[in-house]
Amino acid sequence: MDTLNRYTGDGKRPPKTDATPWPTRPDRYRADDALVKAVNVALLLGRPLLLTGEPGTGKTELAYSVAWELGLEEPYRFDTRSTSESRQLFYTFDALGRFHAANNKGDVSPRLFLQFQALGLAILRTRAAKEVADLVDLDGRPSPVRSVVLVDEVDKAPRDFPNDLLAAIDQLYFSVAELAGRRVESAREREWRPVVIVTSNSERALPDAFLRRCIYHHVEFPDAKRLREIVDIRLPGVTDGPLVEAALDLFGRFRAAQLRKSPATAEFLDWLAALNEMKKDHGGRLTKELATATVGVLVKRNDDRDAARETIEAAFASGAGGR
Repeated sequence: MDTLNRYTGDGKRPPKTDATPWPTRPDRYRADDALVKAVNVALLLGRPLLLTGEPGTGKTELAYSVAWELGLEEPYRFDTRSTSESRQLFYTFDALGRFHAANNKGDVSPRLFLQFQALGLAILRTRAAKEVADLVDLDGRPSPVRSVVLVDEVDKAPRDFPNDLLAAIDQLYFSVAELAGRRVESAREREWRPVVIVTSNSERALPDAFLRRCIYHHVEFPDAKRLREIVDIRLPGVTDGPLVEAALDLFGRFRAAQLRKSPATAEFLDWLAALNEMKKDHGGRLTKELATATVGVLVKRNDDRDAARETIEAAFASGAGGR
């Protein structure tokens, strides 16, 4: 597989590209072997990658990791909502603004009221700037370029949303109805073709026709060993082994307690960061008092509070906590 389309999941930026870390810190993201293989299959076939898994398992962050490792700019992101329409993934049109302009005898050229969105921008930027100058001002940015597009939580959208995207997301094109159906197609060269990553929390089943066009991967929740590796990478300042081990043990007990909302990886990292800051008032250890004081970082439902308290009591009664 050529380096243009190879993802390793090790957080390394290619040589001769800007390696200034982004706010999301994709250089600290580590993908397991199964996820790395899924990404590379999607890159090889030029298909969207559909990710499912619990919230907080890093599905969204993967898009930033892929863009980072391929030497690209930060991803274009589309946050799906219950009111999303398929067109909005490509562009939006300010019809109300145009109406006001008409009433004020202003310029009502449709182009002035177009705002290109995630996949629309990614497709436009696969073309030479002069080819799309009538649509978008690239303001001196290099073109053509390749982009990563993140369509986040697609299961939140109305059922027609993925169905309406079938041909467009498969063939990477869109039409602008307000410009007499002007059609914009992605460049076909592999080096420019956008990388599309779609996430779902499985709140709603996706249409079979949409699934057929995707490479699918389920992101498993990390085990204790993997969590410890994530801690070493994401929280390098947390070096107190006993505290980390005690926290991992108690976190595993929360996960096993069958809470209505189980805590996720991101919440564990937040919790561990809080424990590390507060441990000096508890002898540098994870005590029952410290666990109780910080449990709100992990437990987010009132009907889980009793089970959480019982879990803490059982952990410390068995001697597992407070190492």
